[in-house]
Amino acid sequence: MSKNKVFSFPVRVYFQDTDAGGVVYHANYVNFMERARTEWLRTFGYSNAGMMKELGLVFVVRSVKLDYLKPALLDDMLSVTAQIKEIGRSRVTLLQTVSRGDELLTEGEVHLVCVTAEGFKPVSVPSVLRDQWS
Repeated sequence: MSKNKVFSFPVRVYFQDTDAGGVVYHANYVNFMERARTEWLRTFGYSNAGMMKELGLVFVVRSVKLDYLKPALLDDMLSVTAQIKEIGRSRVTLLQTVSRGDELLTEGEVHLVCVTAEGFKPVSVPSVLRDQWS
């Protein structure tokens, strides 16, 4: 999967994801996006635990910018996407969306930083991933 490819992950909205009105609580979109990023990483042959164990590295969230366009509701079947926008030395910027069918509900930009698992010092994105993402 290259930079231009869009990864999509299905997420069902459960009761625990909603407020009393059956609307997804705003912070849960961050959780949905985290799940999609985790599964996206797996498509390149690495789990988060595997990266920590094999490479001594982990990606941490530096910042998140979200735009909420329409609400997701109890029992909705959503599609959560992840796509690389930009790769720096130690930073990766992803574009992420949450949709219900063709209806865009939330869009965002997530900045990740590659750091050592011990000490959380920024390091270069490993070439085994950079090569697949370029």
